[in-house]
Amino acid sequence: MAVSFDGRARRLLVACAAPAAIFFAAFWLLPAARLLALPYAAGQGTRAYFVVLTQPRYLASLLQTTALSVAVTLLTLALGAAVGLYLGRRRFAGRGLLLSLLTVPLSFPGVVVGFFVILLGGRQGLLAQATAAAGMGRVTFAYGLAGLLLGYLYFSLPRAIASYTAAAEALDAPLEEAARLLGASPWAIVRDVWAPQLAPTTLACGAILFATCMGAFGTAFTLASQFEVLPITIYNEFTNYANFPLAASLSVALGLMTWAVLFVARRLSGAERLV
Repeated sequence: MAVSFDGRARRLLVACAAPAAIFFAAFWLLPAARLLALPYAAGQGTRAYFVVLTQPRYLASLLQTTALSVAVTLLTLALGAAVGLYLGRRRFAGRGLLLSLLTVPLSFPGVVVGFFVILLGGRQGLLAQATAAAGMGRVTFAYGLAGLLLGYLYFSLPRAIASYTAAAEALDAPLEEAARLLGASPWAIVRDVWAPQLAPTTLACGAILFATCMGAFGTAFTLASQFEVLPITIYNEFTNYANFPLAASLSVALGLMTWAVLFVARRLSGAERLV
């Protein structure tokens, strides 16, 4: 009887996992296998995967994308931690409304975020109109590194604020109070009490932010006319030049780098839990 029950339970678990397995195979395994095989089918073989390292244009695009993603991640973590700690540890009228407004950018697609930046720093933007009225010419920043940095911050910051606010609400208040009673300075409390408890949030949030920035397309498509990033390079090779093997190799390089960061973050997070 027990064997029959175990058999039914096993078949039920297999039935529950089947949709996920079919979805994973149809929308991830098959396209990924096709992507990996494209350079070989075009007769370019393994050397196509090293183009991103051997061709200055593609290497520059990869390095620029990585540097921009790292800068946005670090800046977002710093700003998100400061705002999240304040919102998580303070109660005041309108706190819920303020938190909701700060997460509104999550509801906009990347193209709309880019449009916002253009309205602020584009050729017809507010800054250009103000500087033109002041006799300084039309000053713009939307179409280069500054515009991309601002756009990426716009859609990254709400994620960090929401994560740090939740983490700050769960901080161990008795532990902090004990440290304060023992004469710990504010800096010592931040370093020895807050930082260890916020470390898993910082790792997880940082990894997600980095991965999101590396693959961001809508905002980059709108703003990256003077600062090329890898998703736009892949798009150009794919649509403008029909160079499918090169687009595939660049996609694999982008995916591997992003996956490696997520893998390291998971390992570090697991190591900290063991401690």
